[in-house]
Amino acid sequence: MREKKYHHGDLKNALIEAGIKILSEEGTGGLTLRKVAKLAGVSHSAPYAHFADKQSLIAAISTEGFKRLYAELDAAILANADNPRRQLMEGARAYVQFAMNNIGAFKVMFSSALEKEKDYPSFVEISHKTFERVVDIVKACQAAGALRPAPPEVMAVAVWGQLHGIISLILEGQISHTVLDKFNVWEIVSISVEQVLSSGAPA
Repeated sequence: MREKKYHHGDLKNALIEAGIKILSEEGTGGLTLRKVAKLAGVSHSAPYAHFADKQSLIAAISTEGFKRLYAELDAAILANADNPRRQLMEGARAYVQFAMNNIGAFKVMFSSALEKEKDYPSFVEISHKTFERVVDIVKACQAAGALRPAPPEVMAVAVWGQLHGIISLILEGQISHTVLDKFNVWEIVSISVEQVLSSGAPA
């Protein structure tokens, strides 16, 4: 394969993008530095200038994934700054869209593929920052009476877990086709989010 010419700094991003593409097509089992190098059009040794091993590449892919997720989640929140209920609903929509548009990266981001997370501070920082954005939504909804009182961090885990669980079931093919033939992913998720919101409404 003919090698591509990269400007300084572009190779690392090209390798990350190649890794994401391989993940989307072959899963973590198919991800190797050699395959990434081939897809990026560089020598087999080129990735080692940026990644010591496969774990370093997985960390970079996960970090980039969270950066993109955070940006999309943040945009949805800011666009509905005056309506906490819409913040939660549109934040959930952004989460669903990200998952369905980035299946390979999404699965890696929320898996045990990255074995020693604390060895990668950038990953820890952006993943925590993303969770804190979810906590922000929960706090706004609680202040507006849209979610019931509870420790915001715990409520954030509960809301996120319900949303993530549905997406994971769909991605793993665990939801019956009789349901998926009638409802798309967002319709299923939105019903769940509406149920969460209605449970917080005053009796």
